[in-house]
Amino acid sequence: MTNNTLLSLADAVLGEARAQGLMVVTAESCTGGLVAATLTDIAGSSDVFERGFITYSNEAKHQMLDVSAESLTRFGAVSEAVAKEMAYGALANSRGDIAVSITGVAGPGGGSAAKPVGLVWIGIAMQGETPTATECRFGPLRRAEIRRLTTETALKLILEKLRP
Repeated sequence: MTNNTLLSLADAVLGEARAQGLMVVTAESCTGGLVAATLTDIAGSSDVFERGFITYSNEAKHQMLDVSAESLTRFGAVSEAVAKEMAYGALANSRGDIAVSITGVAGPGGGSAAKPVGLVWIGIAMQGETPTATECRFGPLRRAEIRRLTTETALKLILEKLRP
């Protein structure tokens, strides 16, 4: 996946959001803002990109996105429940209409048998709808590759949501 492909996906997301009059919000952990950066690499994105949250720590997820301490303790940061809560919290704490959230293990360390390197959960939430989350298992790739693949997948999932 080249940078041009990512920019093409981002341009499509912005175009769909613009056509529907929707504002986009991101809530990112293991990607550290790469989805937001990709979207804002495109001139004119400010008319549909509302804001991005980088919530790397559990404390940030709780404070900025209202992720419950119970979910963080019971399921861990890298989980379906937390991805959904992050996406919902991004909408609740912004003027956004659609949010994408990302939480995962980019490696090279930090993985376990239950949550290996390359495991990522991507949440999607739209105003008035129940958030969903998609599990991705990219495998034990290099950190940069996991982050890039996650960004690509997140942009594709936003497009799928915007183009039912």
